[in-house]
Amino acid sequence: MAGKLVSAYGIKGWVKIHSYTDPVENIFRFNPWYLINTEGSQKVTAVEIDDYRAHGKGLVAHIKNVNDRDAAALMCQQLVTVDMGDFPKLPAGEYYWRELIGLDVFSQFEGSDPVLLGKITSMMETGANDVMVVSPCDGSIDKRERLLPFVDMYIIEVVIPEGRMLVSWDPEF
Repeated sequence: MAGKLVSAYGIKGWVKIHSYTDPVENIFRFNPWYLINTEGSQKVTAVEIDDYRAHGKGLVAHIKNVNDRDAAALMCQQLVTVDMGDFPKLPAGEYYWRELIGLDVFSQFEGSDPVLLGKITSMMETGANDVMVVSPCDGSIDKRERLLPFVDMYIIEVVIPEGRMLVSWDPEF
């Protein structure tokens, strides 16, 4: 996800944006946006942004052809995603968070057979390094959620097409 439409702003169809990009203004590099209605239908709607600006510590944007507060309010609380083809290519061994979320995480610790720890359900930025939130899933060794640092010393292999990651992590930790 690239962000979320938070609330209507003003009376002319503007919305407040919570951007998940870094820096936050990078969300405006992408056009169109695809809004995902997370309530019920999971409907996806393509929209174009025709104006935007920083507002205080946040961002506001105007969606093309949305010209009043009521129409803008109907779009709020939807997630913003963009076409992955619009993202810059990363060097080998680097990944966008959205590529990692959903991967099954297997641990092969100190020569043991690989065991399924769970599935990456989200990522966190801690300052020192990124952290994977690995939640239990069907087939995982237990029902514990784990926070694993996404650093080279623990990552053995990432295979995006197969939906899996192999790590060197003590399953008891």
